[in-house]
Amino acid sequence: MAFILTSLGRTVLAGFVLLVLIVLALGGNFASLELPFLFRWIHVTVGVMWIGLLWYFNFVQIPSMSKIPDEQKPAISKVIAPTALFWFRWAALATVVSGLILAILNGYAHQAFTLQAPFRAIGLGMWIAIVMAFNVWFIIWPNQKRALGIVAVEPDVKAKSARLAMLTSRINTVLSIPMLFLMSAQSHNSTWFVVVN
Repeated sequence: MAFILTSLGRTVLAGFVLLVLIVLALGGNFASLELPFLFRWIHVTVGVMWIGLLWYFNFVQIPSMSKIPDEQKPAISKVIAPTALFWFRWAALATVVSGLILAILNGYAHQAFTLQAPFRAIGLGMWIAIVMAFNVWFIIWPNQKRALGIVAVEPDVKAKSARLAMLTSRINTVLSIPMLFLMSAQSHNSTWFVVVN
């Protein structure tokens, strides 16, 4: 077991093997899997990674930085944060892309993007997610590159970049709460969002 768990690649592979075994034990048939279901599973999986890392940054890393001695901070800024930001930004992109594919496959992309009933909740959730992904790629990541020293800048620019990245990350945390609610409400056929004509 240690052989599997000491490698992230083998651990993830073991997760897929376990999934196959569970599906087969429950009498499932992978040949009958429909493309929309596959993209929903991908969408949820990468979405968990994206929002999980967003919340890690905001609930763990940012509040903990002031408690870490200065001589230990490079472990975060040079190793942990760049790796976390790599998975964070690609998970954001994968979440949005898989969500768009899912909306197209299920035939509600146009209605959702134009906020038509009964796709108003999922549509608003999609727009919020797109704003959040934009923030990740075009505000948080460029500013984190300066803040972490990946791109060399003057100390005052570095400090301003760190603050802007943090504030934008906090905006995404605010947005994540209604976005997750709207996505969940739509998938449970909530009547909260039905428009009365």
